[in-house]
Amino acid sequence: MVRIESQYRAYSDDELKAFSSSIERIISNVELKVVFQPLVDLKTATVFAYEALARDTSGSFVSPATMFEAAAAIGRSGELGRVLRELAVVECTHQRLFLNVHPNEFLLLRRDDPIFVHGERIYLELTESVPMEHPEDCHRVLNDARKHGVRLAVDDLGAGYSNLKYISDLQPEVVKLDRQLISGLTGGTRLHQLVTSIVNLSVDMGAKVVAEGIETPEELQAVIDTGAHYGQGFLLARPASPPPLPYWPF
Repeated sequence: MVRIESQYRAYSDDELKAFSSSIERIISNVELKVVFQPLVDLKTATVFAYEALARDTSGSFVSPATMFEAAAAIGRSGELGRVLRELAVVECTHQRLFLNVHPNEFLLLRRDDPIFVHGERIYLELTESVPMEHPEDCHRVLNDARKHGVRLAVDDLGAGYSNLKYISDLQPEVVKLDRQLISGLTGGTRLHQLVTSIVNLSVDMGAKVVAEGIETPEELQAVIDTGAHYGQGFLLARPASPPPLPYWPF
């Protein structure tokens, strides 16, 4: 039996065949949609940007994460990502966009990619928990994209292992704090001191900070007190299409 190792597990040849059929159908028929969640400026309570989030409309996968894992396992994450970027830039034309990418997709970016025709700033959002397999090539492509106005955001800082060298090497313009750091956050606690320190460190390294997963007014106030620049979460707005306006509780 053929088994291919992914970041998460090994797949059998039967599983890979099923993945191939499902991903081919999703890409060919565009059985996808994009929803948008705002990143809110915590000083002005206005929209700074929208994150584009994938949704599988085929019913083949239980979550976007499993869909992308399947696409990566059969070598088609680049094609799937491009389809989603095309949808996002068409449906959110006049706002800054955060677009999730797998590190290996950097090698597939071309000058005709939708990110280069969007009228507003694009931030490529790279998860901190996924290592680059070809770091030198990825850095080269990323540097070229930056010359054309694209910026980098590192997601999930604080989830799992936190490789701060990753932040140092990539020099992202934005870092996003994982929701595990924000859940239940209140002032005057050790966790609040930790988050504040991470915010200060990020600023010292030249990055703005987004706090993800804000679900209560108390968490929002605690995030504001850390000095974070932007907030994102169900309290402010759930992902939707067309891009929703945020709710501000204060």
